[in-house]
Amino acid sequence: MLNSGRLLVLLEIARRGTIVAAAEALHLSPSAVSHQLAKLEQEVGVALVERAPQSLRLTAAGRRLAEHAQAVADLMAVAQDDLRGHSIGEAGILRVGFFASAGLDLLPRALAAFAGSRPHVELELILGQPHELVPDLEAGRLDAVVVFEHPLDPWCRQAPVDVEMFFDEPQLIVVPLRHRLGRRSVVRLAALEGESWIGTRGGSSGEPVLERACAVEGFLPRVRCRSDHYQVTINLARAGMGIALVPALGLGDTAGVHVLRLDHPQLHRRIGVATRRTNENPLLRAFLTDLRSAAEEVGALLGAQWT
Repeated sequence: MLNSGRLLVLLEIARRGTIVAAAEALHLSPSAVSHQLAKLEQEVGVALVERAPQSLRLTAAGRRLAEHAQAVADLMAVAQDDLRGHSIGEAGILRVGFFASAGLDLLPRALAAFAGSRPHVELELILGQPHELVPDLEAGRLDAVVVFEHPLDPWCRQAPVDVEMFFDEPQLIVVPLRHRLGRRSVVRLAALEGESWIGTRGGSSGEPVLERACAVEGFLPRVRCRSDHYQVTINLARAGMGIALVPALGLGDTAGVHVLRLDHPQLHRRIGVATRRTNENPLLRAFLTDLRSAAEEVGALLGAQWT
């Protein structure tokens, strides 16, 4: 296999025209350049230069190999620039997992800031529930996962995963406009016994948070339909099919419904990000900075609206 260093020596000889000039450009001694050239000729098995007492000229084979050496030099320069971009966080791939309602406001805010200043970064965004995505984070297939955790349904955090929580997101009650509780601003869960519900399918444990919370209050909710798409849930509530427990990030279009605050100490979600502590991707730190800023903005908006 040809030695790339010796190819670059030949390239400098072709550019400069003499051993001495090539040696100066390469910061080597003329004897070292001559030795590298001789070794290269041994490797290829053909003369690369015509030597005269006062001059040196490349042979046809030498000129052809110098063209290949230029291509090698160009490729090495591209590789060096590419790796420099990776090392300083201006290029590369960042893989982020997120849950659906984080994709309505929180994550887009963070990505707008992150991608706006790093146009050469490739982003891969994977949608899923935290308990579905965290195994991919642990296995190195994701760099970060935007997560939520219910006090009533915590998920098991594995040792290699760090979790940073940003803010508490309230769970809200969505009711049709003509509902008996529509004029209230705050309601207790116990006051909703006997209602028809539009529920969710459940988290990591398989048992929905609504059922857990109602069990503590001493009743079992009557669930008419289940959907993890909150706009579907709200639309069904708007149509009078029931009431729904919806996290603030998932509200979306609330025209035609009332939204009530819920007086319950454990019905909220903690919003944060999970990362792998051994991850050396230089893009991750910059993304987390932008995600924290977005979380501060969104947390303040939710606090002002629903506290």
